[in-house]
Amino acid sequence: MSKTLNLDDLIAKKQAEREAKEGENVELEGFYDLVIPPGTLLSIIYDLVEEFDLEPIIRKMQVKIANSEEREVLVLRGSLEQVQAAEKFLYEEMNSWLAGDSAGSKNPDKA
Repeated sequence: MSKTLNLDDLIAKKQAEREAKEGENVELEGFYDLVIPPGTLLSIIYDLVEEFDLEPIIRKMQVKIANSEEREVLVLRGSLEQVQAAEKFLYEEMNSWLAGDSAGSKNPDKA
């Protein structure tokens, strides 16, 4: 039986890896966040985390939709180079998915 992709498991796994490497005192200087749009395919998020070695984090921030309130959003944290490469990959994957091009992607979620 195959395991279902679960965002909470991914976040917990990466957090445990980070704590094992660096301990509790993590300095944030030099790190950047890539905000993941709500509705992004979980398989794309997994690819981003694994391929670009990014850390998934839940962050509260102002979301300017409807009543403009603070919400929890998923961000992927890493160095500037990692985040820029991941942003390009995310843009290409989302465009491919929206265009319905399942042949050009390795994401199993696509129809």
